[in-house]
Amino acid sequence: MAKHEHVRVAVIGSGFGGLGAAVRLRREGITDFVVLERADSVGGTWRDNSYPGCACDVPSHLYSFSFAPNPDWPRTFSGQRHIRAYLEHVTDTFGIRPHLRLNHEVTRMAWNEDELRWEIETSGGSFSADVVVSATGPLSDPKIPDIPGLADFPGKVFHSARWDHDYDLTGKRVAMVGTGASAIQIVPSIQPKVGRLTLLQRTPPWVMPRVDRAISGPERWLHRQLPFTATARRGILWGIRELQVSAFTKRPNELGLVERLAKANIARSIKDPALRARLTPSYRLGCKRILLSNTYYPALAQPNVDVVASGLKEVRGNVVVAADGTETEVDAIIFGTGFHVTDMPIAPRVIGADGRSLAEHWKDGMEALRGATAAGFPNWMTIIGPNTGLGNSSMILMIESQLNYMADYLRQLDVLGGRAALAARPSAVGAWNRRVQSRMERTVWKAGGCESWYLDANGRNTTLWPGTTSEFRRETRTVDLSEYEVLRVPAKPRDEGAEAAGSPTAPAAAGAPAGNAAAAGAPSEAGATTTASARKKEAVQ
Repeated sequence: MAKHEHVRVAVIGSGFGGLGAAVRLRREGITDFVVLERADSVGGTWRDNSYPGCACDVPSHLYSFSFAPNPDWPRTFSGQRHIRAYLEHVTDTFGIRPHLRLNHEVTRMAWNEDELRWEIETSGGSFSADVVVSATGPLSDPKIPDIPGLADFPGKVFHSARWDHDYDLTGKRVAMVGTGASAIQIVPSIQPKVGRLTLLQRTPPWVMPRVDRAISGPERWLHRQLPFTATARRGILWGIRELQVSAFTKRPNELGLVERLAKANIARSIKDPALRARLTPSYRLGCKRILLSNTYYPALAQPNVDVVASGLKEVRGNVVVAADGTETEVDAIIFGTGFHVTDMPIAPRVIGADGRSLAEHWKDGMEALRGATAAGFPNWMTIIGPNTGLGNSSMILMIESQLNYMADYLRQLDVLGGRAALAARPSAVGAWNRRVQSRMERTVWKAGGCESWYLDANGRNTTLWPGTTSEFRRETRTVDLSEYEVLRVPAKPRDEGAEAAGSPTAPAAAGAPAGNAAAAGAPSEAGATTTASARKKEAVQ
């Protein structure tokens, strides 16, 4: 175990969110930080997902940091290998390597009320930090359903995010469980080599053509020589998606025309009417994420592919049994069943000011002020938190907005001076989330007639942002201190002997000028500043 290390900021995770936070910290002049990563390299979901055909469904020039443009993207929609290489490049270019603590999985972090800091235990050592930025991401821990008999399956089983590259699928009978974004890339990639492929489909997705092509040499040369051309390209891609948002969030019926185009896309590749019927969704397009592929439907039409329009119910020996009773013998089962999104795996490990975990606080649904801070967890913020996801654009835009909020949060702590913490007021968190959920009711994700991974166990959409990315950027440009309580280290007990000798009767809080009553514990405005000892007294009362 490494020795204990104290830092100003601890960043958890090294995907786009964590590396973006690290770069922003350095650009703000903050170098006293670490990036705690459980794996042996950076990359997050683009490190973990290496299945055949893995690629992004957002155009490359939009799916990259605005402060780190890449003129050399090879395709309009780049694959996993190139995106991971981009993240390694960002790590090197902005000097993040010295801050990395690889193979340091966070096992527990708890708020130290007396010291106003976080105590962090990891698999590689212990740390403490004034501020924690959690960037573990919603697509980090695979979700495999609890299927009766699965443990006794004699063949190979793995999730798409934990692909077993040593297992040869050639000639094998394979069951693909799920029809999400990963499955529609995996199916056409493995179909030519497997003996038989059985797709177990609970709900068919809407799939649109993927307008993908190689980016030419002259284009890349132009972007290198004249960087504003790449900026303009990114701006156009962003603008088109901003214009689409109202159809998803305010007028779902406008998506009917796009549905007709999607049905035409099915008809072009699927000539069998029965199969076409099984592959046509019954819910409004956009209710689940719209998927992009030119090869998915052609692969399903091949003679070695069976589409079972029913989810996996149980496994009996080497036989997979669908909910409709269909039985199929297979050699391998591949799960493309998504991730723990609405039940963040990090949540049980984060212990707040009241001794309860984040998971306990969020048992009825995730809530965070401006998608970043949670009530009861001072100086803790998350990147890609509740209601910051997107259904039609690039998450990098949302990440950069949250980095703006993080930077101003740290500036506010600097202005406060001394040892201080900001605690999101429950009233502010509640008001923000009531507003978000109210807007969510008329979106296609709630009114579109489907069940999706956007929804939690209570049917609330705690995943997506019901607005434009520019609106979210405005909402997270600065920290509004009225939404926070300012916490100070409790003053030390008075020395009665010294007081009798003429010493000051009320020592100022750390970092506060002498005679500043507010800094010494009296709030400058009602409820603005609270000491730890006062909070304990209030709890007893």
